[in-house]
Amino acid sequence: MTKFIGEYTVKIDDKGRLVLPSAFKSAVPEGEDLKFVVKKDIFADCLEMYTFTEWDRQSEDVKSRLDIFNSKHMLFWREYMRNRAIVEPDPKIGRISIPKKMLEAIGVNKEVVFAGSDFKIEIWAKERYEESGISGEEFISLAESLHENR
Repeated sequence: MTKFIGEYTVKIDDKGRLVLPSAFKSAVPEGEDLKFVVKKDIFADCLEMYTFTEWDRQSEDVKSRLDIFNSKHMLFWREYMRNRAIVEPDPKIGRISIPKKMLEAIGVNKEVVFAGSDFKIEIWAKERYEESGISGEEFISLAESLHENR
């Protein structure tokens, strides 16, 4: 499984393209397709970017939890699958084009942060990424509550 680690700030070029950080490109195992699925995060004001292989695994896991004869489940699935894009970095520089509508939805102006989050990459408007952090005390409290739930 591909693991993405690190944070990289990237400027949008005059044609609205972004350069995928080389550390993330090189994290994809040799021979695996450099095709990604991008979608809006459900809980945060960012985009999520998965390798196509990971997207397939994630979407199959979600689908396996649903009953196709339950209208609420199918309503959820339809919304879950809405507004997706497939992006492939160009072979020379690694530029990708994410639909403008998706970038606008997360407040991107000129710079984004690609944040490795293990099995996925989060794409944030730079300002919103900087605001999204929590205090050390909040982090410790969350860690303790997670530990108590084990």
